[in-house]
This record gives sequence, C-alpha cells and structure tokens, in this order.
Amino acid sequence: MKVNTGHLTYCTNIHAGKNWEEDFNALKQNFPVIKQTIAPNEPLGLGLRLSNEASLELRNEETLLQFKQWLTENDAYVFTMNGFPYGDFHHTVVKEHVHTPDWTTDERKDYTIRLFHILKALLPQGMDGGISTSPLSYRHWFRNEADFNNAKEAATLNIITLIGLLMTIHQETGQLLHLDIEPEPDGILETGREFIDWFENDLLVLGAPILAEQFNISTQHATDHIKKHLCLCYDVCHFAIGYENHEAVLAELEQKGIGVGKIQISAALKADIKGSIAEKLAIKTSFSTFNESTYLHQVVALKKDGSLIRYPDLPQALEDFDRENIEQWRSHFHVPISIKEIGLLQSTQDDITTLLQLQKNKPFTNHLEVETYTWEVLPEQIKLPIAQSISNELNWVIDTLA
Repeated sequence: MKVNTGHLTYCTNIHAGKNWEEDFNALKQNFPVIKQTIAPNEPLGLGLRLSNEASLELRNEETLLQFKQWLTENDAYVFTMNGFPYGDFHHTVVKEHVHTPDWTTDERKDYTIRLFHILKALLPQGMDGGISTSPLSYRHWFRNEADFNNAKEAATLNIITLIGLLMTIHQETGQLLHLDIEPEPDGILETGREFIDWFENDLLVLGAPILAEQFNISTQHATDHIKKHLCLCYDVCHFAIGYENHEAVLAELEQKGIGVGKIQISAALKADIKGSIAEKLAIKTSFSTFNESTYLHQVVALKKDGSLIRYPDLPQALEDFDRENIEQWRSHFHVPISIKEIGLLQSTQDDITTLLQLQKNKPFTNHLEVETYTWEVLPEQIKLPIAQSISNELNWVIDTLA
C-alpha cells in the first residue's frame, strides 16, 4: 500500500515454502486476510521471496501469467523482492548457509538475474523495483586476509556484471531496477561503515572503468549509473545489533550520493546486563529460550568502555555470559516489531521508531518492507496466527508513521 513516505509491504519469507506451488498456496491462504485488515480499499504491495527452485518455476510464461492475473484479481502488486536466501529457508538448519551460494559464484549471479527478469515482468509502470541480497559472503569462511580480499573482489565483479544488465534494462524499458546490498552480522559487509567503504573503494574503483568501456560512456557517467542501480538495504535489526547511529549513517550516504533501496523494518532482541547475580542469571535464561537451531543468532555485546564484542551465534555468547564490564547484549533474532517488552528482554523497537521518523521527516527510499521471518521458531507466548501477526506489524508501522 502507499503510505505517506513510500510503498509499504511485508516480506513473504515469513511463509514456509521451498517451491512456487507452496509459496503461491501460502499467499492465497494469507494475503486476502491481511489485505482486508490493512488495505481493503486500495492496492497492497508484496515483498516477494523466491527460492532458486521457485524462481525457475515462476520464469515459466504460463505460470507467471497466472500469478499476474492473481495479483490483479487481489488488488496486489510486487515492487520489491528478497533475493538473500537461495534455498529452503524453513524446516531445515539454515545458519551460515543462508549465504550459500555466495556472490563469488555464478549460481548466485544467475539466480539474482532471474529474479530481476521476474521483477521486470511484475513491476507496475512508474515504480522503481529493488531486490535485496547477501552482503557478498560469510566472513568466517575465509582463513586469512588474502582469501577474504579475493572473495570480496570476485563477488564485486559478479555484481558489476549484474549492474550492466540493469543498465541495459533501463535503456530498453525505462524501468529503474536496483540491487540492494543487505549488511548483516558476520557478512563480508556487516556495518554501514563497511558498506560505504566497499562501495567507494571496491565497487566504484572496479566497476566504473568496466562499465564505461562496456557502454562507451565516461567513467563519471558509469559512476552515476552504479549509484542508480546499487543501493543499500537498510535492515533496521542488523544496524541496531551493531549499535549504529542511524542519523549519521543516512547523512553520510546522502553526502556521498549512495541510495537506500529499501528499509527492512525488523527488530532484534536486547537487554541491559545489570543487577544482582540472580537477576543476571534470569536474563541469561531469557536469552536461552531463543536459542534455536534453524538460524544464526549473532550477539553483539556492548562493553562499558563503548567497545563491542561479536559472537557468531547465541550458544557462544551464552558460554561467555559472565564476562565482566558488559553493559548490554543485542541478539540477531527477528522478533515481532509491534512488541517492545518480551519478559525480561526488550526489542530494538526504538531503533525502528527513530528510523521511521527520519524517513517521515525526509524520505530517503520508496520501499518499506516488514521482515519478521522467524514466526515458526518464535516462543509460543509471543506467537499469534500468522496473518494476524503480519497485520499487527503493518498496522504498527502505519500508526508510527502517522
């Protein structure tokens, strides 16, 4: 739906589906209920998530036509997609394999190209379309600095190839499509700082000469095109986990002319580590209830001197819980954004409120997407029926923007 600062939707990765038939069935079951609650009298957007298998199936012309007809009949449209998870995203151990295959591979490049062709066919006239994706790769796969830098370069070159395709589509159709890199804890790009540095020192340095030669344009024009077609996916949960200053990040992006393709509106877990030994033990026990085996739940601890300690998953953090001089924990567990207090823990909802206020005061993107994909593994006490949960979250965003 169109809110006063852009198009608002939810990401369909909350629905468990490993192929297009399962994805489509979940949409047909849940979307009409959500739309009736949120936008009964106006179109409602979809943030479509497709696995590689589902994308292969939806590229079929007849299947794609059937989906387009369903969108029309249900007053729905697709303007953004989640191209981060490549394979099955539920009912399996995902963990660091959410990055598999990474951007060093042809499989990731070809999958993302396929998604853009689907988005090109679905995108309403006059809208820009974006696809969020992995932050190049998972940093702990690389044994040394040389391997890390080689992977970053290989991934960047594949992304430059994709940008060339998006430039060609723009020339041929006028459609503005952009790839939205999503920094994530333990990705090769995990912070706003790392994204901006990569954009300037790797993407532009490598990409501008390549695209200038390919399209017979100046390097300045090539740079301008890169800035149109490669953006940041601002996942609020991920930036909150790193204790990042949202206003400062956005100000630097604006100053450097780097766009934000979409806001993924999501919340992490947090808690101040304080009180008696018994009170701290109760906080540790509360975090332990979120220790499940499907996804990575990285933890970033804030020390009293302002420095950070990063843990690759919740079990390692729990083992080190008694470390001294820790002020706060934040954990990468997407919890419903409409909930602020979860027993002794809290969500990073305040970060969302801050970012939405910045968007309201000076819009910096057209795309807003609620992303709480952990519904199946949420503790029962905060789990609502899925359509109701999504509706609550969308309504919370609408109320916050109002």
